[in-house]
Amino acid sequence: MNEIERKFLVSGDFSKEISKSIIIKQAYLSRVPERVVRIRTANEKAFITIKGKSTYNGLSRFEFETEIPFTDAQELFKICEPGEIDKTRNIVFYKNQKFEVDVFRGKNEGLILAEIELKTIYDKIEKPQWLGKEVTGDDKYYNSKLSK
Repeated sequence: MNEIERKFLVSGDFSKEISKSIIIKQAYLSRVPERVVRIRTANEKAFITIKGKSTYNGLSRFEFETEIPFTDAQELFKICEPGEIDKTRNIVFYKNQKFEVDVFRGKNEGLILAEIELKTIYDKIEKPQWLGKEVTGDDKYYNSKLSK
């Protein structure tokens, strides 16, 4: 259940490569350093996610996620900590790799981040031209921080 991912700022136009877009709303029941507990809606689905503390390099951390009824998520949003994230997640494939490109709205308007999940920390990435500076491990780009 460990998640291995790398995160990048986006510095170019990826719009012609989008294969699917998902409207995401999320907020946090807990944001303590040892664990975050997140409620998320993604189009018509809803999830609760628990994430552990990142490794020293920010590449990996424990993650547990399960789908919950959409109506339960709506109720849980009412007891979340202040601050929420509103974004569109765009699925972009480049050279058989799946990038999730998040375009933020609200307080984070203008921020565009791309993530790629890996099988191992040693996996190589083919970088598209629109991929900018790597921010893996920089906690100011963690969604739990962006929600504040």
